[in-house]
Amino acid sequence: MQVETLVMDEDKPKGNEEKPKGNEPAKGGQREPAQGKDAKPAPERKRTRNLSEDKRFKLFSGTANPELARKIGEHIGVKVGDTKLQRFADGEVFFQLLENVRGVDVFVVQPTCYPVDQHLVELLVMIDALKRASAARITVVVPYYGYARQDRKDRPRVAISAKLVADLLTTAGANRALFVDLHAAQIQGFFNIPVDHLYASPVLVSYFRELNLPNLMVVSPDPGGIERARFFAQKMGAPLAFVDKRRTDLNVAEVMNVVGDVKGKVCLVLDDIIDTAGTLVKTVDALLGAGATSVHACASHAVLSGPAIERIAASRLEQLVVTDTIPLCEAGQRLEKIKVLSIAGLLGAAIESIHMETSVSTLFN
Repeated sequence: MQVETLVMDEDKPKGNEEKPKGNEPAKGGQREPAQGKDAKPAPERKRTRNLSEDKRFKLFSGTANPELARKIGEHIGVKVGDTKLQRFADGEVFFQLLENVRGVDVFVVQPTCYPVDQHLVELLVMIDALKRASAARITVVVPYYGYARQDRKDRPRVAISAKLVADLLTTAGANRALFVDLHAAQIQGFFNIPVDHLYASPVLVSYFRELNLPNLMVVSPDPGGIERARFFAQKMGAPLAFVDKRRTDLNVAEVMNVVGDVKGKVCLVLDDIIDTAGTLVKTVDALLGAGATSVHACASHAVLSGPAIERIAASRLEQLVVTDTIPLCEAGQRLEKIKVLSIAGLLGAAIESIHMETSVSTLFN
């Protein structure tokens, strides 16, 4: 593989100049003001609300979800930065920045979705390249955080992979992280850098409010998701139920019983991840068996691996609404039951707030 030679137009470092000490006169004969407790700090680099004109802001994307990065760029008015990403014959990744990022506030969009390991290593290499190119700050925008389901030691001799990935991102050089609907909120504590945790619920709530389903009840497919479902139910002004399930093996779940009166209700199942759709399909059957009139579902991350598409197509589920944190597979795009909502606006607003150093919490509403 041939690699093009690139000459970066970087600023040359200025020569070292001797500074006057304390209150000694400077070369021009004037004294520098004393740096007391009330002295104002030096002004930071200039930022502007119009990011298209901000030379200290850049957005980059990996190969995991370039369409989402492009939509984010359209929302905030910037183009995705120019890069070169190739692979050697053995699969080893080669990455090169084709733009100067010295002193720049950089945001890298890369969900660690399938193939998870490939996209994770790609993100680590991108971070390392940005760090070595002297970026002022590197914020990783990871809409879907792979390995999040392995967040605790729930059986002997297993790894806590969510913590391991957090360490990898930090060691590679990430200064800040932005996530959407982590499988467990406490994963934020695995990081020793600032973390912003967004929820896709504002986008989903807006859609279902417009849909205006009658006699609605929000359902969590397991006790662990009750907090997420309760927040959603409050926003929808709907009652809450949940399904008690017992997981017998990886990606295998057995539904036990429905907790809550769903008879005559239109149920909306809310989850963060839909992987093989085994839990979802069994939840739909349990709710309909308990007297629900119909069942809709929504989720932040449409992993949809293995037999997921076939299971959803054959199920009695009315509709599955997901976001574009992960690009939907071709089979999923052909299935009319699945509708995709974009969170580009939500992520774009968060990126603007982080760059401008304003509050991100307003996006939760």
